[in-house]
Amino acid sequence: MAGVSVVNERTEILSAQKNDDSFATLWEELEWRGLIHVSTDATALSELLEGKPFTYYCGFDPTAPSLHLGNLVQLLLLRRLQLKGHKPLGLVGGSTGLIGDPRPTAERTLNSLDTVAEWVSRLQAQVSKFLSQDGDSAMRLVNNLDWTAPLSAIDFLREIGKHFRVGTMLKKDAVAARLNSDEGISYTEFSYQILQGFDFLELFRQYDCVLQSGGSDQWGNLTSGTDLIRKVEGASAHAIGTPLITNADGTKFGKSEGNAIWLDAEMCSPYAFYQFWLNQADADVVDRLKVFTFLSRAEIEEYERLVAEEPFKRAAQKRLALEVTTLVHGAAATQGAIDASGALFGQGDLAVLDSATLAAALSELPQAAGAAGSPIAQLLVDTELVKSLGEARRAIAQGGVYVNNVAVTAEDQALAAEDLLHGEFAVLRRGKKTLAGVRA
Repeated sequence: MAGVSVVNERTEILSAQKNDDSFATLWEELEWRGLIHVSTDATALSELLEGKPFTYYCGFDPTAPSLHLGNLVQLLLLRRLQLKGHKPLGLVGGSTGLIGDPRPTAERTLNSLDTVAEWVSRLQAQVSKFLSQDGDSAMRLVNNLDWTAPLSAIDFLREIGKHFRVGTMLKKDAVAARLNSDEGISYTEFSYQILQGFDFLELFRQYDCVLQSGGSDQWGNLTSGTDLIRKVEGASAHAIGTPLITNADGTKFGKSEGNAIWLDAEMCSPYAFYQFWLNQADADVVDRLKVFTFLSRAEIEEYERLVAEEPFKRAAQKRLALEVTTLVHGAAATQGAIDASGALFGQGDLAVLDSATLAAALSELPQAAGAAGSPIAQLLVDTELVKSLGEARRAIAQGGVYVNNVAVTAEDQALAAEDLLHGEFAVLRRGKKTLAGVRA
């Protein structure tokens, strides 16, 4: 029954999505939302989007067990085209995932066949969540291992490799960056753009696919496909490169100390995911609403006004966090994240939070080990909420220390067994906003 309810909720989420009819064309809306950084002929693409249904695709390589926020940009672009009546292919690269596209600095670690196969299944399930599988424009999943594995190396070089010029390949940004690095680049990663171009050609042949989307940093790989289709089939195909999403200060969006914001709840909890969006800067939040939500232009412009006039209310951030967390994790998990956020700061009952949500919330805080009988003053020091036992006692005496939102009244008070939520967790608070966790 739980599986049925999840499917029903996902259907409801997809059914509520729509493009904004205040725009004359879908292309105009995509430009307003900041989703077009580079493309083949814009006029032709705008006409294509307004014409009869066509097939298009985006590829996702299983180089990790989960998709991340950069992939979400592509999934939402695919969904917007699907809402227009066009037919998406979600390609999860069982073959290209065995290689990985070149990174700017160093060679990728090659994963085992079994690992990649497992990750293919996981990513296919994630892609399927964001695109409708019903109706004339139903999504279709494809795996490039299906057409790459049967091809011999000789056949690949004769039929596909002969259409690529090494000089052109060397000019691709990712390749050029690696050639100029100490690491250099292997033939394995150098060949990636040929494989991606072959994907587009094969999808053109099998499904009459005429458009590929991807991040703008993939532009060289995207155009390898359009060029190959032109050379082999004498036909035109299109590509859209979305901008790399960055913060107002120019830093890469979705990265914190090198860690991606994953879409898998086991790799990034709904609470942490919700907090990520809630903490977006005023300078960034309107752009995030444009890219990551289906709110209308009128709604987003109203939030833009609120950011300018009442930034302290953080209305735009709250709506952004609500919309994107619901999109990715569902309404129940989102409400759990909201409840946890409120309860941590004394606006709800911590005891009603389930163990997983509470653990996720505390993982974002300074923590210390503790058990029933541990002096609270010492725990304040251990969690670095205060610098010394003397400061801890003064804070308690002044009525500014709380355990699970209950004021600590005695300087020598110890943690009680009933203070350990789920027998494991306690929340320390100093003042209104300074929090730490205790874990038995």
